[in-house]
Amino acid sequence: MTEEKKAIIKTKTGRVTSDRMQQTVVVEVETTKRHPIYGRTLRQRTRFKAHDEQQDAHVGDVVRIEETRPLSREKRWRVVEIVRRAEQL
Repeated sequence: MTEEKKAIIKTKTGRVTSDRMQQTVVVEVETTKRHPIYGRTLRQRTRFKAHDEQQDAHVGDVVRIEETRPLSREKRWRVVEIVRRAEQL
């Protein structure tokens, strides 16, 4: 019997904090976790560089990113969709 192993694709949702690079955006993902001793809820922010082929995402947009093969030295994610656009003032 041969078992097929399906790769679990990791996805995250975060806010674009920078779009100054060509075809690359910086996405900040915020997670909450409880302190192991004191029980206080802590916010943890992680920044990912993600590939944006069409250069559609801009600062303030909420985007969904998924893990992919290494595209450059720091880029291992790509933008799948723009969940919500930033409000223009």
